[in-house]
Amino acid sequence: MNDSYLQPRRLVMGIEYDGSQFAGWQWQRDKITVQSVLQDALAIIANHPVSVFCAGRTDAGVHALEQVVHFETTAVRTPKAWLMGGNSNLPDSVRIIWVKPAIADFHARYSAIARFYRYIILNRPIKSALQPTQTTWCYQPLDAENMHTAAQFLLGEHDFSSFRAQNCQSVSPNRLMYFIQVQRVGEQVIIDLSANAFLHHMVRNIAGVLIEIGTGKKPVSWAQELLALRDRKAAAATASPCGLYLGGVHYPPHYEIPSHPLFKLLPQDAKRFD
Repeated sequence: MNDSYLQPRRLVMGIEYDGSQFAGWQWQRDKITVQSVLQDALAIIANHPVSVFCAGRTDAGVHALEQVVHFETTAVRTPKAWLMGGNSNLPDSVRIIWVKPAIADFHARYSAIARFYRYIILNRPIKSALQPTQTTWCYQPLDAENMHTAAQFLLGEHDFSSFRAQNCQSVSPNRLMYFIQVQRVGEQVIIDLSANAFLHHMVRNIAGVLIEIGTGKKPVSWAQELLALRDRKAAAATASPCGLYLGGVHYPPHYEIPSHPLFKLLPQDAKRFD
């Protein structure tokens, strides 16, 4: 039967990518983006144009441990065919890690109830030769405990105007932060965050503030002061996209969307979505 006579089916995928060679997630004319290479790869398997919708757009240079996307197709293919065929047409820096039929009204963006990000800082005197775009480098010693203490002021629902990009197009600056943890693991300082959603550059702006606190340039209380000020100009510079990862997306259980293993290992406080 000709695929064009079939009703479209919705499929959902988990995508992993190294964002260092891309101009971000979203399709842009005359630029290579994650969305553009993924759509091109899936179109070959589908034998028709494909439009994919993601859980959260990532900026140029930002990576994903697990981006969630959905798309519709009239093509009849097995999940394995989409997985193997899609990956065979993708660059090495992008991989489909799972595929399944979407349940009911599932939407990658609007059905999500929490996103998880990880920001990795290489904290040593010398920059990395092996992972120059996978971590952010800070040569000044960082006090991870002070960074963690400061980060706790950001828990709960707040106006995050001090932490949003000036060109952020979100209607509301309010977001609900479920969890934020800063810990040192050897030469790395790792910031893990989970919220219902994030504003444009919000994670990188939070990282910039915490780095200033970690180096001792600002007191722990500065994070709380910035929340009250609601002024982006009063905060720190936006931290580098290097080292930022979309770590996973959480959905209501009835959609049966798998979570990235790293997301599952977070403390239980990271999963307070009710």
